[in-house]
Amino acid sequence: MSAPICRGTGHASDVVVVGAGPAGLTAAYELARRGRTCTVLEASSGVGGLARTVEREGWLVDPGGHRFFTKVEAVKDIWHEILPEEDFMVRPRLSRIYYKGKYYDYPLRLPNVVSNLGFWESLRCAGSYAWVRTFPPKSQDGFEGWVAARFGWRLYEHFFKSYTEKVWGVPASELRADWAAQRIRGLDFATAVRNAIGPKSHQGTVRTLADRFEYPRLGPGMMWEACRAKVEAAGCRVITGAKVVAVRREEGQAVAVVAQSGSVTAEHAAGAVISSMPLPCLVRAVVPEAPARVLAAAGELRYRGHLTVVLVVPEEASFPDNWVYVHDPKVRVGRVQNFGRWSPWMARDGRTSLGLEYFVSEGDELWSMPDQELVAMAKAEIELIGLVGRDVVETGFVVRTPQAYPYYDAGYKQNVNIVRGWLEDGLRNVQPVGRNGMHRYNNQDHSMYTAILAVDNLLGAAHDVWSANVEEAYQEEMKSGMSPVDAMTPGGQAGRVTVPRPLPSGEGSGREAPVLPSSRSRGER
Repeated sequence: MSAPICRGTGHASDVVVVGAGPAGLTAAYELARRGRTCTVLEASSGVGGLARTVEREGWLVDPGGHRFFTKVEAVKDIWHEILPEEDFMVRPRLSRIYYKGKYYDYPLRLPNVVSNLGFWESLRCAGSYAWVRTFPPKSQDGFEGWVAARFGWRLYEHFFKSYTEKVWGVPASELRADWAAQRIRGLDFATAVRNAIGPKSHQGTVRTLADRFEYPRLGPGMMWEACRAKVEAAGCRVITGAKVVAVRREEGQAVAVVAQSGSVTAEHAAGAVISSMPLPCLVRAVVPEAPARVLAAAGELRYRGHLTVVLVVPEEASFPDNWVYVHDPKVRVGRVQNFGRWSPWMARDGRTSLGLEYFVSEGDELWSMPDQELVAMAKAEIELIGLVGRDVVETGFVVRTPQAYPYYDAGYKQNVNIVRGWLEDGLRNVQPVGRNGMHRYNNQDHSMYTAILAVDNLLGAAHDVWSANVEEAYQEEMKSGMSPVDAMTPGGQAGRVTVPRPLPSGEGSGREAPVLPSSRSRGER
């Protein structure tokens, strides 16, 4: 027997926001501050999405690690409007790379690299870089060619290959360049050397090398719990435990969103929808269903999941880093976080918690492994890489995060474009936003910015939300020496919307570098 349907009391002009992560709650916040209300539907029992804080056995966990760092002023404004200054800390960044039994400072420091690799291997790495500058890889569309062109083949083998294959679970030769282009952010061999021997202040101009970041006292979820309270106080509804099962459409527009909570199914009238739910899930939810070609494209879009195995240890047995990247293929762990270094409020009673991160596919061996076995494996691996002895681990538990990373295979871009094209024709009042909503591996600030642009569009603007890419804006800023605002619009003309333009020959990855609309002051919005 089908679940009973409760009709929502909203009007046709109501906005429904799907997902209560950074993108969804930013959309609700922007609507509320502009005098509009909305209904937010969240499938899980809490808010924050990938940027949630998980509490387990009294310990606070930040799955994946979320630095609050941005050069988009509109995003920074929202963070500081939501949380009072006493709850927002500036934290020092310290991270290292573990490779072949040795720890490398990150950002790279020349004496440390030479000491660990040895003089002759360091010289070979420099020679390898000189070689690719003269004879670059014929194709830079793939991950290997893109990275090798910027670091040389030897450094690629040392510091990129094994970690990347852990993240994606496939040979690096099968990956596209897009992931590297978004995540490495303007860093190459020459930049790394300049940062290794030059003034420390220069490192802050490259996002990957920023040596400080802001962070909520109780983890990222503190931000989004506070945001939820503010939007609810402004008249918006945030409904958790409400899984979207249908998006009804008529004449090219969504007219209602149907969500199931336990045995009750509720239908919410929708004059517009802002969706941060995974893009293939959105397509499959549409009724009447999408054309077969669109459903097939959506079905090809894949994700990687994430496991955090948390180990509680005495504080004196921990290490000083925020996190350590583990590039050794002998262990399966990809990164180790020290949550006490993210915030002193995440440590207690002379102890801290360490988060060992594993990248998985839902249903695979690691994802399905019992928690007790995962904890035992994590204890063995953290001892093997020399961080902490297994005997000092007091307890452990596991946090699972499905659909954490959109997968960039050879066909993902074409499949996203097929879905996007159909949405723009078949669901004209639906705007996908955020990491999963757009199937784009971006950071929290990028997800928030897409939501800001989507709300602008509801109120009469005409932004191409798909072209918003704050990572490319950082790279353009570095090249031009412009301010963050000026880097987003040529001439720094506030409110002007520009179209993507290609990078000059020989720069970037051959992809288009989107230029953002200018950040406006909060009073102008």
